[in-house]
Amino acid sequence: MHTDLLKTLRLENSGVPIYVQLREQILQQLGAGLLATGDQMPTMREVAVALKIDLNTVRHAYDELERMGAITLVRGRGSFVAEPPPAMGARAQNVKAESLAKQILATAAAMGLDPVVVADRIKALSKQKE
Repeated sequence: MHTDLLKTLRLENSGVPIYVQLREQILQQLGAGLLATGDQMPTMREVAVALKIDLNTVRHAYDELERMGAITLVRGRGSFVAEPPPAMGARAQNVKAESLAKQILATAAAMGLDPVVVADRIKALSKQKE
């Protein structure tokens, strides 16, 4: 399974930090349902070798994914796609949505994208899922 993930990862020379590109691509895979709960992720070393990047860069991306709750790091066993979080209350959802919106704005700015265009794409993609 994780060899498929390695084949889809592509880094661009866009000014966006490599760990951010890696994190976002893995999140896209999760969002698209290409990675399922419990799937084992490629090791950090496998990703570093496949993409010809520093191991610490991959570690940074994986650490952020773990902090976000997207993956679980199990010492001695590897990294796995995490269980989806339980439903949260409206207040907690608003706090998380605010944080995510700020991350998206920062990423859009780093890529030179108009945040309104990004918001429109998010709306369009959201409607496609329904």
